[in-house]
Parts: sequence; structure tokens; C-alpha cells
Amino acid sequence: MAMIQRWDPWGDLRRLDSTVSRFRRVIGTGVNGDSVRSWALPLDVERDGDNFVVSASIPGVAPEDIKVTIDDGVLAIRGETKDESEAEDRGYLLRERRSGSFHRSLRLPEELDTEKAESEYRNGVLRITFQRLESKKSKVLDVKVHS
Repeated sequence: MAMIQRWDPWGDLRRLDSTVSRFRRVIGTGVNGDSVRSWALPLDVERDGDNFVVSASIPGVAPEDIKVTIDDGVLAIRGETKDESEAEDRGYLLRERRSGSFHRSLRLPEELDTEKAESEYRNGVLRITFQRLESKKSKVLDVKVHS
């Protein structure tokens, strides 16, 4: 005796997406056959007085392999980490460190002076510091008293 079941097309799509995602992780390739080697760079953004600091952890990357650009109010950080396993035949039991190209773009507030931005790379951490524009800083007005 057959049972009648309601068809759930969204459920079928979710199962298909899950299956394709698992397949891509196993074989390491994208839809067009290219290697899935690009990853988004996590950032921290903090306010330090009148400065804004963007920090990114990029351990093991040479400074010459990091490209930082500011174009039309957008900060872009790009680079590439080398895959050590390509040079040597290794049998990893666990591999969690990422390799390949990385990128991250961040729209900057208009109140930042991008002309005076400074970058520093130390101990695997890239720090980019922006100052606030003088015209956007808070001003303290003296209250005058008339008698």
C-alpha cells in the first residue's frame, strides 16, 4: 500500500544544495572545475580616539605578497598564501590552515582621511590606521556669558 506525500520543492533544493556543497568540499573544486582556493579575510575594526584601526591576521604571509589599496572610499586587502603541500608529497591527517588567495573589501566612512592612512605588518597582523578628517572632528565651543 503506497502512501501519499506532499511534495516540498524547497526541501528538494535544500537537499541538492547540501549535497553539492559536500561534494565540492570533498573534491576541492568549484562549479566550473577551478580549484576552490579563495577565502574571505576576517577583519577587526576599532576606534582608538580620533583614529580608526583595521586589523587582519595574516600569519605566514610575506609583506610583499599583501596588496592594500584604497579606491573611491573602499579599502581592499588582497594576497596569497603558498601551499606547502604542492612542493612536497605529504599525507595530512588534519589540515585546517588555509592556503590560496584571500581578499576583503570594506567601505570606509567619509569622515576618514584616506590620504594619511598608515599600514604596519608585524607578527602576522596587518594594521591599517586612519585619522579622522579635521573638519569632522568634534569641536568644543566656549560658552560666552553676557551680563
